[in-house]
Amino acid sequence: MAAQYSISGTTARTIAASVERAVAEGALGPGDALPPVRRLADDLGVSPGTVATAYKELRRRGLVVTRGRGGTVVAAAPAVTSRRPPRVPEGLRDLAGGHPDSAFLPDLVPPARLSPGARSHRSSPRLPELEEAARAWMGGEGVPVEHVTFAHGALDGVARLLCVELRPGDAVAMEDPGYHHLLDLVQALGLRSVPVAVDDEGMRPDALATALRAGARAVVCSPRAQNPYGGCFSAERRDALLDVLRQAPEVLTVENDHASDIADAPLNSLAAGGLERWAHVRTVTKFLGTDLRWAAISCDQTTLARHDGRLLLTSGWISHLLQRTVLGLMADPHTTTQVAMARAAYGERRRALIAALASHGVRAHGVSGMNVWAEVRDESAVVNGLRSRGWWVAAGARFRIAAGPGVRITAAGLEPAEARRLASDFAEVLGESEATYGG
Repeated sequence: MAAQYSISGTTARTIAASVERAVAEGALGPGDALPPVRRLADDLGVSPGTVATAYKELRRRGLVVTRGRGGTVVAAAPAVTSRRPPRVPEGLRDLAGGHPDSAFLPDLVPPARLSPGARSHRSSPRLPELEEAARAWMGGEGVPVEHVTFAHGALDGVARLLCVELRPGDAVAMEDPGYHHLLDLVQALGLRSVPVAVDDEGMRPDALATALRAGARAVVCSPRAQNPYGGCFSAERRDALLDVLRQAPEVLTVENDHASDIADAPLNSLAAGGLERWAHVRTVTKFLGTDLRWAAISCDQTTLARHDGRLLLTSGWISHLLQRTVLGLMADPHTTTQVAMARAAYGERRRALIAALASHGVRAHGVSGMNVWAEVRDESAVVNGLRSRGWWVAAGARFRIAAGPGVRITAAGLEPAEARRLASDFAEVLGESEATYGG
């Protein structure tokens, strides 16, 4: 594929820029191989060291990866492109997006008094009232809240935490299967994902121990509503994971409690386990509104200083208009009632779908959150088969590192009666010979 695009340049910088331009324009796509170093050096009339330096820079920036004898290829989610999900075909029921049911989202009303004039909030980046509300929100479930800060959503917070803690090439222990945007983010930052298998109780301690022995310098995990598998830390699993993490006190542990109030599961947080380096991240997009790009972070003092130091040098603060909107919703009794209704409905709908699938011999997982992970042998066959019957589900390839195949179904808006119809169609797609998965 790379032969169809002519890489140009006479310096490491211009060669790297040529490859980046090709990736950004789509001339080189994910998985496309770049020419071997010596061949490209001969073609361009430069030294092999110049090409090697260009490739090293592309690797550092997350545009390419090296696969040993497989050579250098464009990364699955290069930092100069956006791997967005496929457009939902017209007329299909969208169960692939991972979105909440809009019927349970409150109306977003901006604050009555807008911030007057041009002024900087760098000296006071957080509204004191929202900071206290965030402390009560997280602290009410046992998360230590001595040090709290804000970010532009969970992914923004996780990205900044990893950027200030790690260097390109460092390894991060990641859930497998895990949230595809986090997997893409780690790669785009030039970091390496080390897979950690999950089950219905979240990360498996043995797999985490293996990842730490492999050199992981940070861990990113979900204590509940794990996406896409739906796992939730039990108290016993949390304690077992803490036993592993205490053997590596220098490792930063980042908890992404992205679904918190609508997870339909208790929080058994690693944050309260006495770790030296940790951060607990929460956002409100799943139950207050997908456009509210705000997250609260509770963490140790060192992590707070590093995060806020980088934030100060970039955006400086989170919009106070956004903060006041979030604060108003968090204090609104009607919104609180809506969130409680959503939590109950999502739990009912998720359980109904799992039961309906089980009645047809389909093994599925989802003890918390909005999604269900169904194990399959052939993701494409299932996705295309369900498409022909009016359903649109997410192929599991985007969520996996080394885990087995599956599909993710977002059950947030799926009524129990619809779940039964979907399960019946699912069984038809599989065929009688594949009524039970994994065998």
